[in-house]
Amino acid sequence: MAAVTPHDLPSDSVRRDPRRWWALGALVASMLVLGFDMTILNVALPTMAGELGASTGQQQWTADAYVVVLAALMLPAGLLGDRFGRRRMLVAGLAVFLAGSVLGALADDVTRVIAARALMGVGAALVLPLALSVLPSLFAPGERTKAVGVISAASALGLPLGPILGGWLLNHFWWGSVFLINVPMVALGITACVFLLPETRDPSSPRVDAVSTALTATGLGALVYAIIEAPRRGWTDPLTLGLFAASAALVTALVLRERGRDRPMLDLALLARRGFLLNALAATLGMFVLSGLMFVLPQYLQAVLGNDALGTGLRLLPLMAGLFVAAKRAQPLVVRFGPRAVISAALTVLAFAAILGSRTTAGSGYGYTALWLTIAGTGFAFALVPAMGAALSALPADRAGSGSGLLMTVRQMGGAIGIALLGALLASAYGSRLDTAGLPGPAASAAGDSVVAAHAVAARLGDPALTASADTAYVHGMTVVLLVVGVASLVTALLAAALLPRRE
Repeated sequence: MAAVTPHDLPSDSVRRDPRRWWALGALVASMLVLGFDMTILNVALPTMAGELGASTGQQQWTADAYVVVLAALMLPAGLLGDRFGRRRMLVAGLAVFLAGSVLGALADDVTRVIAARALMGVGAALVLPLALSVLPSLFAPGERTKAVGVISAASALGLPLGPILGGWLLNHFWWGSVFLINVPMVALGITACVFLLPETRDPSSPRVDAVSTALTATGLGALVYAIIEAPRRGWTDPLTLGLFAASAALVTALVLRERGRDRPMLDLALLARRGFLLNALAATLGMFVLSGLMFVLPQYLQAVLGNDALGTGLRLLPLMAGLFVAAKRAQPLVVRFGPRAVISAALTVLAFAAILGSRTTAGSGYGYTALWLTIAGTGFAFALVPAMGAALSALPADRAGSGSGLLMTVRQMGGAIGIALLGALLASAYGSRLDTAGLPGPAASAAGDSVVAAHAVAARLGDPALTASADTAYVHGMTVVLLVVGVASLVTALLAAALLPRRE
């Protein structure tokens, strides 16, 4: 199929092609896979910790490798599609994601799993922006809103499906099945894209700047690495401090380079717009909280409360339920009260839920956890949905593309830092409270790696006191995480209430 630009598209032949709905179905399958791949691995982390001996830091990297690469490459990947063909790059992204999934399923150690997740992040960075950008070539304006809504719903639906599907797979198959489930759906997406999608380009889009891309990836990577390694090496260790300094230098170089370009890849000048900046901050905090909690909670539900993998996935649903409520109810509230009131109130609810959750003890049981998870999910969703809409509404029409790319990039960075920072706080607090007195050196070291490892050591030694200590230490770490989430949410709520405009 010949390549066309958005201005050259035939008015009827493509848009009325009955195959367009089949093509949309393939895109939906791809977005669904990417959606649940954001959360499917979280429920598998305790299993991987037990079977592969993954420490807390390695579990953080398993989750973060995907998000860091996705955040660093999403914007340049979208520009590659504009330049060299969106269908071509979309198929390439799906193929890379497929290869990463196969490698992850076949991996036999944690390092290879982390590498596979990073490769999947490269593929996802190509797919996420391009799945939306090909829609104008398929649908007329009257149908396009519906198509965008269907794809967005598929991506959102994947989030709660991830833990449930992952739990079911882990109960019936080996841990690598959480990767292998991607293969048939992604293969379907590739086939449909090849045969059903027209090729489109936008030669006028900004060029991909390899130096800025490298600065973004290395700056974010250095920051995440420093945060993850700090609990083990120490926050004042020379390597830790050097990585923080390197990250600051790389990000500064990125800002200076992008500010000096006529057509920047990352339009950082948009951050000078108060409405965009503060709403982006609220949306980023939402991803920070969600990603951190999705890392912390499965180990609590599985190791401390004793649920199996499927039971853990089902018990995470209250955290996600708010997304479906907010999808329908958020906009009427914004119309009536304005985004400032809705966002600040939702962040206050999130802060309250986190503080309520910080009162959890090792003997609290799931009922109390379900209560504060439901409140937290509602607060998170009613902050995120209006914040995303208000941030995009604050952009001038001629910078909507670059602004939405910057917003998605910053959101993903929030998720990566959430896993790294909240996971590091958890590891530090857990290690400081765990009682390993009287244990042999190797056993004490293994127990300090994670609560799952501590349970395995306790079972091997017949030491119920170690099990109780590990549970108490883990809940203490979760308390620290929730208090940080509560304070961060409350501070952001106050900033939103004080500084956001009353109306869009």
